[in-house]
Amino acid sequence: MSQLAHYYNNKVAVVTGAGAGIGRAIATLLGANGARVYCLDINLNAAQAVAASLPGGQAFALDVADAGAVTAFADRVYAQEGRVDLLFNNAGVGHSGLFVDCELADWKLMLDVNVMGVVHGINAFLPRMLKQTGPCHIINTASGAGIIPMPRAAPYCAAKHAVVGLSQSLAAELYGTSVSVTILCPGTINTDIIKNTTMRGSTAATRQEQAAQHYAAKGTSPDLVARDVLEDVRNRKLFCTTPRNEVWVGWLLQRLSPTFMQRLMRWRMEKVSGADAK
Repeated sequence: MSQLAHYYNNKVAVVTGAGAGIGRAIATLLGANGARVYCLDINLNAAQAVAASLPGGQAFALDVADAGAVTAFADRVYAQEGRVDLLFNNAGVGHSGLFVDCELADWKLMLDVNVMGVVHGINAFLPRMLKQTGPCHIINTASGAGIIPMPRAAPYCAAKHAVVGLSQSLAAELYGTSVSVTILCPGTINTDIIKNTTMRGSTAATRQEQAAQHYAAKGTSPDLVARDVLEDVRNRKLFCTTPRNEVWVGWLLQRLSPTFMQRLMRWRMEKVSGADAK
């Protein structure tokens, strides 16, 4: 039995955003290593397709922005299992555009899903986890954009920085308890998030197509992200930056020279998806 299988076998795991991308990869790897996985997604068909491929996998529709729905699901899974060992607050949505092109509705969506979706998960599960016997783990998906400021992504960056901040605070608060916290900060990953990202500005359609091509050609496999985060959870690490040669190095440069990173990230964004219309 591998180290992952030894650690995750028979664990009860809840994964939001499990219908695609990183969430699907995490759910799949958990199931392959013996965990009982609850696959949650706003798209029930996508969640069901993933759950059907897992031994004992179960699928449910869930909008993480709905606090009542998240609490109701927590009630359901605890009634069925009596415990949750792993909570992956992974569901999220993307956004790109100059600040002046953003709409207030964009900000609300980013905060409702990417921040409050995480808060709702923690709020519904943490009090029960603290009453369980044995160790538990909360994994919050932020982004490389949560530790490295990106131009043309203010709503998204603000939301992901918030996830990093609340997770660090929570980890310090929970130190010495049975509940650990890991912050997942992925970089450029080959998923469909760009295709489903809200894009603003006169060049939005062109930039979206260029960015999607870049992510498909240069993005890291979500399977690697899943393996990295499951290893880091097993080792009780606070941060999982993946791929490390992209995110960790960028994080280090940001801390050493914020001005240099501002210029570098602006150049990189224009290279990936083109310059904004003047």
